[in-house]
Amino acid sequence: MPASLGFSITPSNLRTSPPLQMSTVDEPQLKQQFTLDGRKIRGPLTPLGNFVLVRTKETLDATEGGILLPDQSKERPTEGEVVAAGPGKLHPHTGVRITCLVSKGDSVLFGKFDGVDMNYNDEKVTMIRDDDIMLYYKGVRMTLENVIPCRDYVLVELLKSKTETKSGIVVAESVMKDYQPCEGTVVKVGEGRMTSKGDFSNSPVSVGDSVKFKDYAGNEVRIEGLDHMLVRMVDILCASKP
Repeated sequence: MPASLGFSITPSNLRTSPPLQMSTVDEPQLKQQFTLDGRKIRGPLTPLGNFVLVRTKETLDATEGGILLPDQSKERPTEGEVVAAGPGKLHPHTGVRITCLVSKGDSVLFGKFDGVDMNYNDEKVTMIRDDDIMLYYKGVRMTLENVIPCRDYVLVELLKSKTETKSGIVVAESVMKDYQPCEGTVVKVGEGRMTSKGDFSNSPVSVGDSVKFKDYAGNEVRIEGLDHMLVRMVDILCASKP
């Protein structure tokens, strides 16, 4: 199995005592049959380094008529549930382990085209890196209370698009449909970018700040009926206090 895929296979017939410390496999799981891309394997997948195995969630979106449809056509971030997570990666220069922020059962938001798709135990899963995760939370669905931006991400509530110019000309909503605002109010802030020593750098912005960020720099996400943008701290151009 190529190491670049970020996982290892735990043998199901090990009888050594005590069991391997890296494995959390219980007795019923050892007797289970595991498959990967249609082939039988000897045990469950164990993500290595900063790889995270996720089960993709099917999100629903409402049409203008109020009908809920699977959100398949929009290039939005993908929502998933963590099946297993590696211990984290080692910094290439200092050897400090940068621990993974998520664990089994957490829900995560990651880029639509991130990771490697696989079929594990007849279920579609994706192997991503923890660097691909933009936001994570515990619970059934995202709320402003339970979401946590990952590391150097900032959650910004977008300003509503203006449909009238300064001269009083009304712009049709259909014209503004594809317009992506690049300013708003900070509602959640991540821990910051992790340094080579394993510490987090301070965030340049705080909750409540008004910010302007680079065009097309963020990833749009809708929480509790409001449009938000997940933006990296380095993409924020300026900020002002309320």
